[in-house]
Amino acid sequence: MSQLAAIDPGRSKCGLVLADSNRLEVLAAGVLPPQRCQELLLEWSNTHSFSTVLLGDGTGSQPWRQWLSAQQFAALLIPEAGTTLAARERYWQLEPARSWRRWLPRGLRIPPRDVDDVVAQLLLERHLGTLLQRPGSLRLLSR
Repeated sequence: MSQLAAIDPGRSKCGLVLADSNRLEVLAAGVLPPQRCQELLLEWSNTHSFSTVLLGDGTGSQPWRQWLSAQQFAALLIPEAGTTLAARERYWQLEPARSWRRWLPRGLRIPPRDVDDVVAQLLLERHLGTLLQRPGSLRLLSR
């Protein structure tokens, strides 16, 4: 079980991450509509060997649990409490502030994009008990 997928579920957009748990590295990440996340999970299940998907237990998790079960994935629920604020902090660790933003106190920095993928990464990191790296060449998945 070296590859793991994680979802920060939502009604209109979801954070999705695929990571290699042996190398502790994110392979793919993005903020996508639920339908696109489902397509990617099915695609990844054919190209990467995994059967368990980590799923945040917050808003929108129930339809995802049903869908994952119907697709023969095991859903492992991970508590989402505090992940939104933690994702803002983790975002700046992954993408250090540049230009004038670096002079702002950390508490005043707001990421310039949605961080649902970072929340999904946090779910993985909590499950594994360690931080994951994002290679500099990682491009975010798009719709």
